[in-house]
Amino acid sequence: MKVLVTGGAGFIGSHLVETLLEQGHEVTILDNLSTGRLQNIAHLEKNPNFHIGIGDILNEFLVDKFVERADWVFHLAAAVGVQLIVKDPLRSLMTNIRGSEIVFESVYRYHKKVLITSTSEIYGKNTSASLKEDDDRILGSPLKSRWSYSTSKAVDEILAYTYWREKKVPTVIVRLFNTVGPRQTGHYGMVIPRFVEQALKGENITVYGTGEQSRCFLYVKDAVNGMIRLMEHPDAVGKVFNLGNQSEVTINELARKIIALVQSTSKIVHIPYDEAYEEGFEDMQRRVPDTTRARELVGFNPTIKLEDLLKMVIAEFQEQMSPAVNIR
Repeated sequence: MKVLVTGGAGFIGSHLVETLLEQGHEVTILDNLSTGRLQNIAHLEKNPNFHIGIGDILNEFLVDKFVERADWVFHLAAAVGVQLIVKDPLRSLMTNIRGSEIVFESVYRYHKKVLITSTSEIYGKNTSASLKEDDDRILGSPLKSRWSYSTSKAVDEILAYTYWREKKVPTVIVRLFNTVGPRQTGHYGMVIPRFVEQALKGENITVYGTGEQSRCFLYVKDAVNGMIRLMEHPDAVGKVFNLGNQSEVTINELARKIIALVQSTSKIVHIPYDEAYEEGFEDMQRRVPDTTRARELVGFNPTIKLEDLLKMVIAEFQEQMSPAVNIR
């Protein structure tokens, strides 16, 4: 297949591109490098099946040109990370909503198949023990920028579903739950790389809120393998799928695990949400996915446990940081 990956220089996008190339596909990325990094894809540049396009998904002409040449489109380009959304909500909304609209229009024009990545943020403050794809969304006030990302990705999902229902565009929607692995940075609020870097430097581990909020962390390669299998399967069209791990951990427990693995002298310090983000900030207290639908259709099953995932991230940071930093 000729595959277009928007946001292909990002953390998840670069792993997706890598796997697609390993499977023999010809892959082109389109990325404006606002959060993606060329170093994420530098090791792929000598592959003759890999092509790079630097540009924005808000550029209709450019998107149209790239989509026309593709068989499949994986649409990952989006404003990501709580810190970025809170800091720049208007551009985030434009990127996520208008950008997706441009991609869907081009996909429709050229009769292509598209997979769009959505997020567990969709569920908002729903704290169900195991979130199913058809569960209700529970959100705070639309005047709180915290919920703008959830809302923008919900619009993306509605666009994808509507283009399938009304215009017969083959679309697949994937909701990712806290994807983690090599190449992820803590710059935009991603918790594991931020904690690992703090622990290695012996700095305080800054936990936002009480730390009793819980998350489930999925290895990035498990996520991209699930995405590719869903893209390949004809029965995934017109449906939405959770991709995540069901092993739950509180943020306090996560911080303690990282401190122990690094053998760090770091202390855990709790910072109120109002100080970490903005006044009146609200968080999701729990996010546990039900992945039955993806498991039954394509055999999706996480392969990496949290401790092994943490060791993987720690090893990468160890390599990047000063030789003086020692991990036992």
